[in-house]
Amino acid sequence: ALGAPGAIECHPQRRLPALRYSHPGRMGIKVRKMKRACLFWKNALLLGFATVLLNACAAAATPLPTPTLTVTAETSPDEAEFTHRRLAMVENTIVARGVTNPDVIAAMQTVPRHRFVPEEYLDFAYNDHPLPIGYGQTISQPYIVAWMTELADLKAGERVLEIGTGSGYQAAILAQMGYLEVYSIEIIPELAKIAAARLAELGYRVHVRQGDGYYGWQEAAPFDAIIVTAAPDHLPAPLGEQLKEGGRIIIPIGPPGSYQTLWKFVKQNGELTAYELGGVAFVPFTGEGVQQGTPSPIP
Repeated sequence: ALGAPGAIECHPQRRLPALRYSHPGRMGIKVRKMKRACLFWKNALLLGFATVLLNACAAAATPLPTPTLTVTAETSPDEAEFTHRRLAMVENTIVARGVTNPDVIAAMQTVPRHRFVPEEYLDFAYNDHPLPIGYGQTISQPYIVAWMTELADLKAGERVLEIGTGSGYQAAILAQMGYLEVYSIEIIPELAKIAAARLAELGYRVHVRQGDGYYGWQEAAPFDAIIVTAAPDHLPAPLGEQLKEGGRIIIPIGPPGSYQTLWKFVKQNGELTAYELGGVAFVPFTGEGVQQGTPSPIP
């Protein structure tokens, strides 16, 4: 909807070159060219990204109160309307754009996104765009959540790490699939506490930890998949190290204050093969790790 807060749209379009990243050392990642094998998104991201920047600037200028993530009662007469909106959103903005994984679609149809947004944004809960959740952060666009989840190629019994819990919505989608062991890290203490309480209240089994996601979760590693919901300017080497053979990382990478590129990394024979998926706009990755880590920029 035009004028809705944080509006961004992304559409897959065509294939672009992939790159291979070898991973011989703890922080070193070498780069060499590879064949064409990736997707690119075409759309006017600038308008939506400008909106995100305005929200971020406002957040930086004014201290944000603790978000009022009020849970609507199960017996609320609004629940039927929210369900109707949710099903329509999935059909019109997720399935229509090519997401086909039935487990991802079912999770998106089931998880009540309105439980994860501040009360003042309930009317926008099932519009396909990000929404502010306080502390300069956002709940991601539903289509992006669905597509990133599908890109992870998740299988029964796999262990998944999410970097950037935020509201807890992405973690809830993963948990709703019913056959994954889900871990999630959030750097902002207040959001970590709120998300953990919300997920538990709604019955989602997620291991939530407050900390710097740049370093992953060594005690729970290795992971079959890692989904990163904030954008660093390089691939954090610890995440590659904590990935199982055959594992996948889905991550936006790009400079802070600009839009980024979404990448899929697949670990094969100890190396990471990178697939470029096109332009996106995420909040920047924060913390000491991303500032001190050795950059491995993607050309």
